[in-house]
Amino acid sequence: MGKIWTNSGDSHFLEPEDLWRTRLPKELAELTPRSEKDPDGEWETVHVDGQSFRRKLPTSAMADFKEDSYRAVGVRDAGARIGDLDKEGVWGEVVFPSLGMWASTFRTPELLRAALRASNEWAMGELVPVSDRYVVTAQIPTLVVEDAVAELEWAAENGFRAVFLPTTPHPKAPDWHRYDWEPLWAAAEAAGMVVAFHIGTDPVDLTAGGAGVVFRGPGGAVLNYAETTFSGQRAAMKMVASGALDRHPDLKVLISEGGATWIPFLGDRLLEGYRQHYKMARPKLSRNPKEILMTQVYASFQHDETAVAAHDAMGYKNVMFGSDYPHMEGTFGHTQNTLKDLFDGVSDETRLRITQGAFYELFPHVPPVPAEG
Repeated sequence: MGKIWTNSGDSHFLEPEDLWRTRLPKELAELTPRSEKDPDGEWETVHVDGQSFRRKLPTSAMADFKEDSYRAVGVRDAGARIGDLDKEGVWGEVVFPSLGMWASTFRTPELLRAALRASNEWAMGELVPVSDRYVVTAQIPTLVVEDAVAELEWAAENGFRAVFLPTTPHPKAPDWHRYDWEPLWAAAEAAGMVVAFHIGTDPVDLTAGGAGVVFRGPGGAVLNYAETTFSGQRAAMKMVASGALDRHPDLKVLISEGGATWIPFLGDRLLEGYRQHYKMARPKLSRNPKEILMTQVYASFQHDETAVAAHDAMGYKNVMFGSDYPHMEGTFGHTQNTLKDLFDGVSDETRLRITQGAFYELFPHVPPVPAEG
């Protein structure tokens, strides 16, 4: 088998560390994340928006951003990135921020609004023009609904095709299943904007030092890694059960990096709950919840051996491959081996749907994938 070309529903770019500090007014710049490393290099104190917490430096996890470790020269260089993608056989890709992952820890609406606009303007100038293969996600503030709508509409006017949202809004904001967010869903549908949730973006109480840590002790590392997937599933459930997707049938949602096989299972569970508790269910839906989930929610995976079966055996057609470039959980350096293992003995129809078709339904403006071989 020759090279398998694929699109990717998940990747990341590392913005300049001083992006916010150099673009925001001094009083706001001082609230953006900054790190003070201990002399021994093992621990650091992170300060963000009036909060501070201590953490052990995640040496292995940081290796994904070290160009000499993974040779991912495109993690900071949007032009060189094309070479990395071509070697891997990745064509179009959804690009999420890295610095922007801190946004859910901000508590000040003015800070969040200014920081994300700065990020979006930077991306519009430094990433978007480099290649039409990049689907760069605009970042949306989620502390105030009106701010979210305004930024989405600005992003749409400036050519963005997808917006990045955390899987759970800030505790000070309404959760995704609340009707407060109806203007955002209406605006996204009207603009043809894909709503892209990325797992691992739940807000955390930084003052408690709980950034990304749910379990400690035996199995903690694996448990915490698995735990990150559940927030994406909850976001999808909220969008379905609240009627948001039913009211907006042209709205498309992408859950990135959380796997794909959970969609049919969750569809069964939602359908059973809606059917068995119909008298109590609010709101009433015009379609059954499994149908809504299976048709309007797309899910990207990287290594899951069961993802192909979700398409072929369980009827879930919105399975999308994602390389997670350049993270250590991703496929950079072995994308072709991963694809060939996943699709060994699989029909061309299924392979093309997972590697290309689902992606192009969301982002038809991306140029066609080269001929394989």
